Amino acid sequence: MAFKDYPQNIKVRLITSFFNRAVSSAVMPFMALFFAQEMSKVWAGMFLVFTVIVSFFTNLIGGYISDRFPRKRVLLLTSSLSALLFLFMTLSLLPEDNLIWLFAIAYAAFVVTSSLGRPAMHAIIIDSTTPENRKAVYAIEYWLVNLSMAIGAALGGLLYVNHQIELFAMLTVTSASLPIAYHIWLRDESTSRLEKQHQNVLLDVIQNYKIAFQDIPFVKVVVGSMFIFAAEFSLNSYIGVRLAETFETVQIGEFQVGGVRMLSYLNIQNMLLVVCFTFIINKLTDRFNKKNVLLFGLLLYGIGYVTVTSANTWYILVLFNIIATLGELIYSPIRNTEEANMMPANKRGSYSAFSNLSFSGADLVARSTIIMGAYLVPTMMSVYIGVILMAGIVLLYAGLFMSKNVSNEGIINATV
Repeated sequence: MAFKDYPQNIKVRLITSFFNRAVSSAVMPFMALFFAQEMSKVWAGMFLVFTVIVSFFTNLIGGYISDRFPRKRVLLLTSSLSALLFLFMTLSLLPEDNLIWLFAIAYAAFVVTSSLGRPAMHAIIIDSTTPENRKAVYAIEYWLVNLSMAIGAALGGLLYVNHQIELFAMLTVTSASLPIAYHIWLRDESTSRLEKQHQNVLLDVIQNYKIAFQDIPFVKVVVGSMFIFAAEFSLNSYIGVRLAETFETVQIGEFQVGGVRMLSYLNIQNMLLVVCFTFIINKLTDRFNKKNVLLFGLLLYGIGYVTVTSANTWYILVLFNIIATLGELIYSPIRNTEEANMMPANKRGSYSAFSNLSFSGADLVARSTIIMGAYLVPTMMSVYIGVILMAGIVLLYAGLFMSKNVSNEGIINATV
């Protein structure tokens, strides 16, 4: 399917998010460093934990809002507010002594607005695709995400230290263009709206997510995905810490590679593999049964990360990191597509918000590996990651495919 043949909403989403993510990826990874330098490490840690918690709850509220109200209107409001908040962040950097209080308030408010708008955009994408073209759309989005993040990382590395104001000004201009693009080109094609069940809004939100929690197959997919993502997230938590402490510096050509640099190379390698091979692998996997492809991809992904968790030799790390990334390229579009297919039309915003628990939970599990790593040797950490991955694979497969079989059998029995 050529890009020109994609639905208009998909093209708007892919183009706008590419530019926005490229610029934001140059800034957002440095937030912990920025707040630690301006305030203190403890303050920075507590503040960023607070924003993660706020983001989690506002994301759930955003899912409810996107199902109750026109999604385009929600996106226009939240994206406009985000642009305004980036302007405040930029202005706070202009004085010689940064107005850190203004920057912190604007950043926290941005976390709220972006979390409120995210489920609406995700739901619009699902509304604008069909089960037939969804896999192709998720594949190109996955490719563009990694390409934009690679560009953003390069921009940040070059400009963050000496050109912070210019970076934030670029981010402000890019963000300000989003609501304009949404207003002109985005179409809200959703016809079904979630009906209000309770006069009390809080009770209505709780009731809304109660239905999602009672959807057992979907809960299995969310929890299974959380365990699977945790392995990848551990690369920048436990694996990064272990490499920094125990990796012996090696000489490759004229370069000395220590633990921290090795971690950077592994991350760059991931992005390059995704950029180079996403479409080739997606085309190859279309020929085979999606259940078998999913399991094969997860198997490669698991073998890769279980080995990388404890490996301490550069070529073993590089080889199995390649295997893990290829596994992710194989399984990820199928997982995304099948998860989207499970979402009811009138609750796509809420289900999208609920599915984000996969990422929040995976981040927490990955952070816990740092604590576990203080008590377990690396080989035992590989076993620990292996057990988590096995549980994730079983839950994901059961939620996506086995539950469908049970439902189909129930329908057949009921009609006999």
